[in-house]
Amino acid sequence: MTNKSKVTIRDVAKAAGVSTQTVSRVINNRPDVSPATREHVKKIVGDLGYAPNTIAQSLSSGRSNTIGVVGFGLEYFGSARVLTGIERKANELGFSILLTLLDQFDRQKNERVLTHLIAHQVEGIIWAGPAFTDTMDVIDKMTKNLTVPIVLLNRNSSNTNIVVAMDNRTGGRLATEHLFEQGYQKIGIITGPASWWEAKERLAGWREVMTENGYSDIDNLVFEGNWEAESGDRGFKALNAAVPDLDAIFVCNDQMSLGVLQTANRIDLTVPDDLGIVGFDDIPESSYFSPPLTTVRQEARKLGALAVTQLNECIGTELDEERDKSGENLVTPKLIIRKSSVRN
Repeated sequence: MTNKSKVTIRDVAKAAGVSTQTVSRVINNRPDVSPATREHVKKIVGDLGYAPNTIAQSLSSGRSNTIGVVGFGLEYFGSARVLTGIERKANELGFSILLTLLDQFDRQKNERVLTHLIAHQVEGIIWAGPAFTDTMDVIDKMTKNLTVPIVLLNRNSSNTNIVVAMDNRTGGRLATEHLFEQGYQKIGIITGPASWWEAKERLAGWREVMTENGYSDIDNLVFEGNWEAESGDRGFKALNAAVPDLDAIFVCNDQMSLGVLQTANRIDLTVPDDLGIVGFDDIPESSYFSPPLTTVRQEARKLGALAVTQLNECIGTELDEERDKSGENLVTPKLIIRKSSVRN
């Protein structure tokens, strides 16, 4: 039996009946290998327990096979799922991840983070950090002179960088259109914090549909929440007091929807007959709310995977060519209809 701690690439090549170059191509996810050969070599690698020396690989190839990821807000469902999508796709493409988490936007700190990643020879960077509407230009300027490609997540399109974003505006439209289709007329909204790009986009989608349905003076139908369930409770109380004939609410995340549901139950309103509710995110618990919550599903893992795919296409290209690819790639969310918004 082969000693797994001493298995070499030559052992794998001999057992698989291929050259060491072919084994190397498979390990490094090179495209110039047939699918059958790739699967055969992978099986032999698994059977023998071969572990490539990544340090030696980096030295010989001049590549680190590492991408830097700047993350933010792991306590939020969408952010956590995006990072999961990034990790899985990176692993599939043969990349390791160097992750840095931010707690706020601080230009000097963030520039140090980028310098740290470059010093560790990452081949590209995914900026999944905070995308506040008043800092987008700052982020563009901060990343303009990077020596590696960068992909920015969830923000407006950029003239200098590639952007991958959830189509939050379409998500807001889907939620509001659905409530009108169910016969609701006075549809309020509980947004996320106004400084968040995602919150502004979802609000914009709601406004568009309200305007299309003949509503103009609608500021009294808007409450700014903070993504937490407690602000859903406060938001519903405020909207209900300001608009007594309120009959539906688009709530911009599922946690705040839980606060709305509990408050509606406390004042003996029946959901969905008296009040229709649509959330956003489709957290795993949303189908177990009482009643089950209609919500807009973020394809967050898909978003993270697309960011890695876009970055991978830029790695190894000239930066000027990578800049030419700048623009926006949108991931479309999906409306998941459950009982909270469906009138009998």
